[in-house]
Amino acid sequence: MKFKAARKIADEVFEPDEAGGVRERYGAIDAAALPPLVLAYVGDAYFHLFVRKRLLSYTQSQVQILNQFGAKIVSAVWQARAYAEIEPMLSAEEKDIFRRGRNAHSRTPRASSVREYHISTGFEALLGTLYLREAHERLREISEAAFQAVAKQMMEAHASGK
Repeated sequence: MKFKAARKIADEVFEPDEAGGVRERYGAIDAAALPPLVLAYVGDAYFHLFVRKRLLSYTQSQVQILNQFGAKIVSAVWQARAYAEIEPMLSAEEKDIFRRGRNAHSRTPRASSVREYHISTGFEALLGTLYLREAHERLREISEAAFQAVAKQMMEAHASGK
């Protein structure tokens, strides 16, 4: 991160309020007004935590393996595959949120195709929007469907020896 940008954020975050605590800059968060990449940032964090918690229902030890497996599930490649499976269950508004995230200008991906990366960004933007709107039941429903889609595809790949 560039020093000037980091300094500006630190100055904003650590501005004291009248009581000596940290002053909040925004009273509320309007998901519709946020840039799609900010929504994806929140959605990525949510999906990481969702997957980690979900993996605990299978094993509660071997943190290194849990971390590696979880990272694979939340990768752009697998998120893109999951989105293809869950897309029919989305409302028109949810598809619009996805499209806005997918079409956002972002950096070049490292371990996926550009197409997969953009699809995963759209998926994460959808999750971030639902989280910030506090639509927790719908968020859980979509996240679980995506997890099940990935798990099913991974089981098929494992069974076929790929």
